[in-house]
Amino acid sequence: MTSTTTSFLNNKDICQQNNPCMQIKQWKDKPLAHFSYAVFSDEEHKIVVIDPARDPQPYLDYAREQGATIIGIIETHPHADFISGHLELSQLTGAAIYTSGLAGATYPHTGFEEGQQIHLSEITLTALNTPGHSPDSISIVLETGGKQHALFSGDTLFVGDCGRPDLREEETDSSRIHLATAMYQSLRNKLLPLADEVLVYPAHGAGSLCGKALGDAPSSTMGAEKKANWSLQPMSEEEFVDSLLKDQPFVPAYFPFAVKLNQQGAPPFEKAIRAVKILPGINKQTDTSFLKQELMIIDARNEKIYKQGHLENSVNIMEGLKFDTWLGSIVQPGEAFHLAGESTEQIKELVKRAAAIGYEEQINAAFTVAFGEYTEPLLDLESFKKNQADFTIVDVRNEPEVTEKKIFANSISIPLHELRWRVHELPTDKPMVVHCAGGYRSAIGSSLINSILKYQVRVYDLGDSVKDFQ
Repeated sequence: MTSTTTSFLNNKDICQQNNPCMQIKQWKDKPLAHFSYAVFSDEEHKIVVIDPARDPQPYLDYAREQGATIIGIIETHPHADFISGHLELSQLTGAAIYTSGLAGATYPHTGFEEGQQIHLSEITLTALNTPGHSPDSISIVLETGGKQHALFSGDTLFVGDCGRPDLREEETDSSRIHLATAMYQSLRNKLLPLADEVLVYPAHGAGSLCGKALGDAPSSTMGAEKKANWSLQPMSEEEFVDSLLKDQPFVPAYFPFAVKLNQQGAPPFEKAIRAVKILPGINKQTDTSFLKQELMIIDARNEKIYKQGHLENSVNIMEGLKFDTWLGSIVQPGEAFHLAGESTEQIKELVKRAAAIGYEEQINAAFTVAFGEYTEPLLDLESFKKNQADFTIVDVRNEPEVTEKKIFANSISIPLHELRWRVHELPTDKPMVVHCAGGYRSAIGSSLINSILKYQVRVYDLGDSVKDFQ
């Protein structure tokens, strides 16, 4: 994870006013666009961690560097997109976990509801009940010297957006509307009254599926958000609800699973990843005897190497920023799979990435691979341009992307997260060409179709050549 530190209130003018000096440390998990935080009191040498990632080590390292003790961990809600390390961090430090009483937490915790506070010397962290993204969402206001200085907004308020209300498995259309209405009230009654200079620290940034228009900036101010964030602009409740529910991204299969795991607390991180079997590499046919033929192989190698030779039942989810998301969209919660890569170092990193969404226990075996009896043919681009009618063109982009602009008029649209269960809707009387917007998803899509149809038809990946048609 990358990290930044704000020497917040740590300057001569403010310290001379007898206010506590403190720091806010921010960590970013880039693949999941997740932000976590530590509030450090220099006066008491105590730390409160907010929305920690699965691996507790960065927070332990920070506490050691500061000569401080972690005394509290706040969960703004049971997260859907990543697995939190709150339980392990609590077990390692003795810190109390604070979360809403509505969160369904089965681990030891302290309820943290509207108006309740955590004190670090003169620093006060106050809970605000801000339902909308989920019924149990809270935000935290940081105050010192009687003045509000920062808001840890969880998945309620993002830079440029607000949290979506449709990520829980049990939600219906009516419950989504109910949560969207709650979000309207939370933003207007709880957050809009905050002063313009209050800093905003969200739980996610651009690239997260917890909203649809998140900004790139890691933080903001309430003043900036009041001016630019669509969700804080004057509008009726009905207009807000309609806008919020429209064109939200898809929900990966692992999201409901992650919520439930976070409600009970995940197993210790290092122990979990060490338990994954990393076997000798596959370099020839006789090396494949340990493979369970019924299991999917997630092959994370570069698509060019993958296409030159891969194993049966392989799906090419390349290592990259979206590996976690697509692993948790193609592979179902509880479904065992094999994990293949180019090197042992890559494999070890991908096991950690799988653990970030709680999938490490599903890895039957991990291994390097430099052999494969199956190849994926390369598309003759010029022939395709001249004879598009000779191919079945499959568009694996999301519905809002297709609605905005259809690249090929005669294409069949099946979003990638649905493709595994809808492959048999595709006609097999012609070769297929699979495309997305840039090439990453089409590599997954073409390999997935081949894996399911067992190479009964030639399937081509248009890859980044799609730019020639946009």
